[in-house]
Amino acid sequence: MEMQKKTTEIIRATIDDLPLIVPLFEGYRQFYKQTPDPEGARRFLAEHFEANSSVIFLAFLTDEQGERQACGFTQLYLSFSSVALKKLWILNDLFVAPEVRHLGVGRALLKGAREFAAETQARGLTLKTAVDNYPAQALYETAGWKRDEQFYSYNLYF
Repeated sequence: MEMQKKTTEIIRATIDDLPLIVPLFEGYRQFYKQTPDPEGARRFLAEHFEANSSVIFLAFLTDEQGERQACGFTQLYLSFSSVALKKLWILNDLFVAPEVRHLGVGRALLKGAREFAAETQARGLTLKTAVDNYPAQALYETAGWKRDEQFYSYNLYF
């Protein structure tokens, strides 16, 4: 059986894309063992769109028949590098639907985020991932990301 060719498109999402983003965002949350809460997810994302406090890129795959499927997203939050005197984007969330993994969608989302960070004259991008999320680590490293060997990460959660 011949593999069907699909093309990948990355767009900057708007609040009008919420119906497409929410199921992907819920997939991401459930990957991290969170209880499903589609309404809470919709509310959370809508608040960020309305406050302009995050940037979301949405990935689509289109097959040869023109059928288009939303299949992944990444969400960025603005931070700053005091040392570099520049913006720094936190790549906080990255998710690709399981059925389309290994088709280049994650790599395309990383590329879109990188281009956006460069366009905004940022110092770069930063992210964290689970220590046992080996597929994500492999993707980041093959996309040119470097694991921090210089600083420890600390959190204070409430």
